[in-house]
Amino acid sequence: MSDIIQLLPDSVANQIAAGEVIQRPASLIKELVENAIDSGGSDIKIIVKDAGRTLVQIIDNGCGMSETDARMAFERHATSKIREAKDLFAIRTMGFRGEALASIAAVAQVELNTRLHDQELGTHLVIAGSRVETQEPVACPPGSNFMVKNLFYNVPARRRFLKTNATELRRIVNEFQCLALANPEVSFTLIHNDQTLFTLPATNLRQRIMAVIGRQANQHLIPVEVKTSMVNISGWIGKPQSARKRLGDQFFFVNKRYMRHPYLHKAVTAAYENLISSEHYPLYFLFFDVDPQIVDINIHPTKTEIKFEDEPSVWKILNATIREALGKFNMVPSIDFDQADGIDIPVFGKDEAVAIPTVQINPDFNPFETGTASSPRSGGTRISSKGWETLYEGFETEPEGFDEFETPQELIIPSQPDEDEQQGDLGFSEASQQSQMPGSLYFQIKNRYILTSVKSGLMIIDQRRAHERILFEEFMAIIQSKAALSQQSLFPEKLFFSREDALLLSEIKQDLKLFGFALKEDTDHSFVVTGLPSVLKNVNVAELVDAILESFKTGEVDAEHEAREQLAIVLARNACMRSAQALSQAEMASLINRLFLTSKPTYTPLGKKVFSIMENEELEKRLR
Repeated sequence: MSDIIQLLPDSVANQIAAGEVIQRPASLIKELVENAIDSGGSDIKIIVKDAGRTLVQIIDNGCGMSETDARMAFERHATSKIREAKDLFAIRTMGFRGEALASIAAVAQVELNTRLHDQELGTHLVIAGSRVETQEPVACPPGSNFMVKNLFYNVPARRRFLKTNATELRRIVNEFQCLALANPEVSFTLIHNDQTLFTLPATNLRQRIMAVIGRQANQHLIPVEVKTSMVNISGWIGKPQSARKRLGDQFFFVNKRYMRHPYLHKAVTAAYENLISSEHYPLYFLFFDVDPQIVDINIHPTKTEIKFEDEPSVWKILNATIREALGKFNMVPSIDFDQADGIDIPVFGKDEAVAIPTVQINPDFNPFETGTASSPRSGGTRISSKGWETLYEGFETEPEGFDEFETPQELIIPSQPDEDEQQGDLGFSEASQQSQMPGSLYFQIKNRYILTSVKSGLMIIDQRRAHERILFEEFMAIIQSKAALSQQSLFPEKLFFSREDALLLSEIKQDLKLFGFALKEDTDHSFVVTGLPSVLKNVNVAELVDAILESFKTGEVDAEHEAREQLAIVLARNACMRSAQALSQAEMASLINRLFLTSKPTYTPLGKKVFSIMENEELEKRLR
């Protein structure tokens, strides 16, 4: 048998590496900006066209490269950060593996202009598909200027997997925010299609946070700082009232490198226990300064996942630090010893004898003797039971008009479907007829379930899911009729967002308008809500909009496939009544009537059961 194992060509090996390191334009920007920071750049400009498909340009004023270094930088595993294996355990720079530039050059057309500060001429280098096309001297400013054109031009399958320009731009903005927050001493500029999205001068961390996520965050920030032998933690956390129902403003940085760490995220949320609900997430910007020897940053190709040597100890330190910060700013309950009616703590003199407390009892008390003995709680006063019969006067006869066997007044009769409607289309003909028994009553259990009797047994309805099904069908009817009714707000509400969320909301604003939302974009990444769909009553506008944005971020709503129906599902789920809401008889009647008029009252839009019927046979079994 002939030999079948052979080495891959460099061009193919680089494309495989690019599949791990360069996944989309955002990861391309991450690698190039980190290199610019490592080079000592204090002013970095990022220019993007068509969300990175056409052009990504990174300009920095760093140290620059010589002619030889510029050529060597594009070779695989060529790096200035590592000389021997032990250097891996002392890494404090962003890049170190020497894979980024080789991977980028394998899947794009790259032009580089770079010059050392003490040289008169720089180097112009052109590489496409891992092949050097041009290298020549050029007059250029000191530093480096990378131009990456036509990303994935030679890998069409990878290019097709990119999302829409709006989605890719949001990911670029998200990556940019992580880099900007990690390096507040560096000035950044982000330009997309000749429109400036960010201009961030060098400043301190608090000012950088406000510049990235909005000035409304300033009033909600609490400082955090602790120094231990294992880790130093500093940064800012949000007050409980700033917590939101969506993720997005949670940032961990280890040695100025952004990381994702679900385990440590739980340490933060545990510190907010009993301060915010389990559905909300606090904002935080936390920086860990640790010895590189106790962390491993090389466990993921993009270096966004980090492993600590002793994670349980770091968890405890972080949790205690957050609790201490919240306590210092009176965010957690505490005992006020200065209050007027506070705890009475007795003070004894040095030579004063302490007497044993005594208990006063009545040895003559007889609980079986009526009207003669005194109660021990009455201080010895005798209590007479004379004349007790007068307390029950008027209870011997029934009120006028009362009939022991009178049937309760019929309060609720679910609506009868029109005769021309086919019962089979409703999918609930039998139960609908059963629920229309004369004299039917509705009962609410734990403010969550509605109970009513039907011929076949006992019907149990989840009121929240029922409302969700009703709202979904109302939203779908609005879409189909294209006649949304908007209830104008007497006092318009202004909502503030990060730049990433503001871009997303601008993108979906027209879709929301179809449902009846009236949004007006304002300055400083804010929107003014001037109207809401008429079918929505007593909703928290901020939480509803946050839920919509989160659904787009997580991919629950895909802007390319049936986005409006998916958006109707999200709106119905987040605008329906609370899980524990008390309802009157009239409200329960209206809810059930509207439910049975929907096309599919049995299930929610996501397939969860709305009601269940406990058969008579089952009831009899339980009572045997």
